[in-house]
Amino acid sequence: MGDKAHAHPGAAGGVPAAGHPSAVRNVVLVGPSGSGKTTLVEALALTAGAVNRAGRVEDGATVSDYDEIEQRRRRSVQLSLVPVAWDGCRINLLDTPGYADFVGELRAGLRAADAALFVVSAAQDAASVAATTRAAWEECALAGTPRAIVVTHLDTARTSFDDMTRICAEAFGGEDPDAVLPLYLPVLGPEGADGHAPLTGLTGLLSRRILDYSSGERAERPPAPDQEEPLRAARDRLIEGIIAESEDESLMDRYLDGEDIDVATLIADLERAVARGSFHPVLTAAPAAEGARQGIGTVELLELITRGFPTPLERTPPVVTTPSGKPRPAPVCDPDGPLVAEVVKTASDPYVGRVSLVRVFSGTLRPDDAVHLCGHGLDATGHAPRPCHEAEIRVGALTSPFGRRQHALDRCVAGDLACVARLGEAETGDTLSPVDDPVLIEPWSTPDPLLPLAVRAHGKADEDKLSQGLARLVAEDPTLRLEQNPDTGQVVLWCLGEAHQEVALERLRSRYGVQVDAEPHRVPLRETFAGPAAGRGRHVKQSGGHGQFAICEIEVEPLPPGSGIEFVDKVVGGAVPRQFVPSVEKGVRAQAARGLAAGHPLVDVRVTLLDGKAHSVDSSDAAFQTAGALALREAASETRIQLLEPVCEVSVLVPDDYVGPVMSDLSGRRGRVVGTEQSPGGRTLVRAEVPEIEVGRYAVDLRSLSHGTGRFDRAYARHEAMPQQVADRVRAERADGSPGA
Repeated sequence: MGDKAHAHPGAAGGVPAAGHPSAVRNVVLVGPSGSGKTTLVEALALTAGAVNRAGRVEDGATVSDYDEIEQRRRRSVQLSLVPVAWDGCRINLLDTPGYADFVGELRAGLRAADAALFVVSAAQDAASVAATTRAAWEECALAGTPRAIVVTHLDTARTSFDDMTRICAEAFGGEDPDAVLPLYLPVLGPEGADGHAPLTGLTGLLSRRILDYSSGERAERPPAPDQEEPLRAARDRLIEGIIAESEDESLMDRYLDGEDIDVATLIADLERAVARGSFHPVLTAAPAAEGARQGIGTVELLELITRGFPTPLERTPPVVTTPSGKPRPAPVCDPDGPLVAEVVKTASDPYVGRVSLVRVFSGTLRPDDAVHLCGHGLDATGHAPRPCHEAEIRVGALTSPFGRRQHALDRCVAGDLACVARLGEAETGDTLSPVDDPVLIEPWSTPDPLLPLAVRAHGKADEDKLSQGLARLVAEDPTLRLEQNPDTGQVVLWCLGEAHQEVALERLRSRYGVQVDAEPHRVPLRETFAGPAAGRGRHVKQSGGHGQFAICEIEVEPLPPGSGIEFVDKVVGGAVPRQFVPSVEKGVRAQAARGLAAGHPLVDVRVTLLDGKAHSVDSSDAAFQTAGALALREAASETRIQLLEPVCEVSVLVPDDYVGPVMSDLSGRRGRVVGTEQSPGGRTLVRAEVPEIEVGRYAVDLRSLSHGTGRFDRAYARHEAMPQQVADRVRAERADGSPGA
């Protein structure tokens, strides 16, 4: 922020471990897909001397996108850590995916970081400041996390720094747009015939100096006369914004009286306002030109990070409890304190095995330490309990990642990040603490995956590996949920979107060697009787020797929804011996579980056993079970069997502009809107009841309908009768052998 150049540390790729939390800066890069986060990380690494040549996303040659899937797709799909050194600080740059399907990786980055750089592209419009980006901004605001904004792609045609700054102020400024102001103005070269004006430098508003990169080297010069007036207007507004955040209440009066406030005072107030998250500077950056050793604006960004962003000592610590849930004092960021660390990401390496990225909140983590590992026992929503896992393990080698390379560390102090290999069965979100005094960190929230993907092993060789591969995927990514549906028999992997599904399948194949086939997800339907009916089951066989003889007569009547199956015995006179009445019930229930018309379980009926016959020698338990099943099938042929479908309670949160289209779309899905209510931020919550068969792909369809700004939750409500035309289609699909519902 002082507009001074810095020498390169020269430790290409290998940044030494921090000796104290005050020398650590943890920064997460947030922004929509295509905004240039990965390119910016590469430019910062080049300026800091961590790499000798900046790689390109298009070539699959960046430090961040080292995974094979990322290189094939040319976009980030996972959180990556790129540490660099600047001004005696270890800066942990956390690059996150911008696509909404990988918001779990973003949440992990927010958990690991103490400040955020929001990256937006000047080539995109206001709608491209996507819903996930705004949600991350609001989440940071609630936590008081310091934020700055970086505008990229100013060197493309028809872009405007002023327009993007205004969009950011409207999107992120809330009630105080003057809290989002630029620190530097871009300097553009002559515009070409294609409308392209190259970015050649920056104007420092506080220093009133031009930082000129047109020669390939960073040089300072005074502004030209035609640059004075726009500089003065922007500078005055910046100074007023800084003074408004100053703790010195006399500063504004002095400024209004015409006093020229000392630049050092302004910079100190600016740094304090940024650190406490009340002021959000806007900067711009561009990659280095061919042969140049630093990009435009990267030095200024590194200065902002080291001088304006807080150290881990200033972070509000996470809430901790004992493994049983009893409150414990918050951890203190002290290298000499008791260990409290969290696994923020888990990945599998084909050579090393499971690798855990760990954020240390208290104490110091060292190789060979004995620690207590405790899992939070919650699923992705943070509510549904899973078995909690605990173990005492020994820490393996500590490393600092840099793309594919790992550099050995002898320790990881409070506030820093490190990778640990072979950390037992650690999962994302697990806590590391002392063996004699274990604690558990409160889990961060992640969205509930609502797009189902039914999978089956491709061949016999894949069946044994499938369950292990799926379990590892879920352990690595808390936004995946695995379900073995007892009604349909399908193995279902719940994901956040189609890209999330594709990456999960690719990882199964490439990491775990499991070939799987995706199949249509089937909704668990039910059957019931539309009216009363009677049936007679006759199972009589005689083929020499011991035969089979059982006859029973039943009556079936429908019951209210949710009643299940009732069995009533009204046999008189011992027509069916007492020992065989349970056999009839067992046969009836077994047939009900198998289904009658379309193979779905039968529910909500009362089956009454009225009469029957038995033989003193040939009657048996098995014979009466068969007779009971035959009687139920005959009764089903005497009346219409009605299909019941699950109905979900759906809550859709969208901006007010999309309420009409959303309600119309829900109606087209046979949904019933039951109410709406206003939510903060110009949004509306739409509540509806929709058949589950109609919302299988709603996660994808809502994203398209609301341009990525909507989200929804759903919960099972009940089963209810399916319309006849829909039921006929489902039966036809089943008869044709199609998966259907």
